[in-house]
Amino acid sequence: MYYILFYKTVENYVERRAPFRELHLAYANASHKRGELFLAGALADPADSAVLVFKGDSPKAAEEFAKNDPYVLNGLIKEWNVRLWNVVIE
Repeated sequence: MYYILFYKTVENYVERRAPFRELHLAYANASHKRGELFLAGALADPADSAVLVFKGDSPKAAEEFAKNDPYVLNGLIKEWNVRLWNVVIE
């Protein structure tokens, strides 16, 4: 099953993320290497959200990711939620 982690970012997110970007990317890459994180990226025009797709039997990996993400911990994400994604074509 797939779970999408939706992030709503703060104003001036692109500029404000710079000090935490390497930590966030290392954190995301570790999740990807464990087979949890499938796809991830920020949305553009406007840069006000991001989407991270997780694969697993429950939303736990996505929820734990958000709770410990350097972007969340440092106030760059003002809201996040996880939703089950019913994929019909893979």
